[in-house]
Amino acid sequence: MILGRVIGTVWSTRKDENLVGAKFLIVRELNLDYTEKSNFVVAVDSVGAGIGEVVLAAMGSSARQTTFTKNKPVDAVIMAIVDKLDISVKEHSGQGEKESA
Repeated sequence: MILGRVIGTVWSTRKDENLVGAKFLIVRELNLDYTEKSNFVVAVDSVGAGIGEVVLAAMGSSARQTTFTKNKPVDAVIMAIVDKLDISVKEHSGQGEKESA
């Protein structure tokens, strides 16, 4: 599972019949402080996510476990929209400790 931000949409008018009606979104992976990583994934949206929202995406065979994606040729699915992160682990920065947010 990855934490990511929806940064775009993929349009596809011709696709497998099992994917008709599916919305494909481009999700860029995030660090816990919401800074963006360079990795991205195209994921089927099962929760109505939109551009700019922070989401959780399941990958691999787990992506085919939602009601919408069951038995469909899907490798990534957005299965939650994140409201908030609570992180209580302190990081060592070399200049003392700081708390992640």
